[in-house]
Amino acid sequence: QVQLVESGGGLVQAGGSLRLSCAASGRTFRSYAMGWFRQAPGKEREFVAAINWTGSRTAYADSMKGRYTISRDNAKNTLYLQMNSLKPEDTGVYYCAATISGLIQVQATDYNYWGQGTQVTVSA
Repeated sequence: QVQLVESGGGLVQAGGSLRLSCAASGRTFRSYAMGWFRQAPGKEREFVAAINWTGSRTAYADSMKGRYTISRDNAKNTLYLQMNSLKPEDTGVYYCAATISGLIQVQATDYNYWGQGTQVTVSA
């Protein structure tokens, strides 16, 4: 069992940056691949980024490439998402998720554990 708690969301102007964190409980964190998803009002949850269990491989949604960076610190049981050059369309609730597969997954249905989410609002 893994419990995930996101933090770092907030209100930022377009062009600004935020760094999200996801603290995980449990000694099995380092064996799980992790992902970030977001959900905008009235829209379905969408894939943002993912990282394998070692941190050696990452994947991003096309609209985030070059602006977002996912990383992890297995010693601290923490997942990060650095978001730069933010746009109003990046607004939404950001969720971190863990999959018992150590490999990158891009579908929400492949993830086993979810955090409660953190709100990111980007103003124009």
